Amino acid sequence: MAPADQQADAIHVDKSDRVLTLLRDETAFKRYSIALGGVPEGHKAQEGDERTPEGAYEIDWSNQNSIAHLSLHISYPNAADTAQATARGVSPGGNIMIHGTLNGWGWLGGIQHYWDWTNGCIAVTNKDMREIWSLVPVGTPITIEG
Repeated sequence: MAPADQQADAIHVDKSDRVLTLLRDETAFKRYSIALGGVPEGHKAQEGDERTPEGAYEIDWSNQNSIAHLSLHISYPNAADTAQATARGVSPGGNIMIHGTLNGWGWLGGIQHYWDWTNGCIAVTNKDMREIWSLVPVGTPITIEG
């Protein structure tokens, strides 16, 4: 991890511009191009819809041994997400992450940003993920906008 005074204290994701921004003291200090779920428009409503959620969440755990190059878990679903899915009789889904390229596919590098290929996660290059990993501690709030 980077020293505490160099770490992000918030993350902002703009789905329409395909950008993840790290902030410290409300000031952007790093920006990354991203790929999203295969159906990028709209808020995630249920498991399998391939949408990336929208709203306020937090990074609640990390996984250095994931199926993609490192991953930071986003706290989706929150209580409201669960309630809306339950009311509709469906599962809200889960396991939404910020992650690098799937293991073994790192050679794709930045070309992965030319299409939305995840199941609802936010994907960056492996190089970017290593940097994000070092700058984003568990507990960091993340806001995802459409």
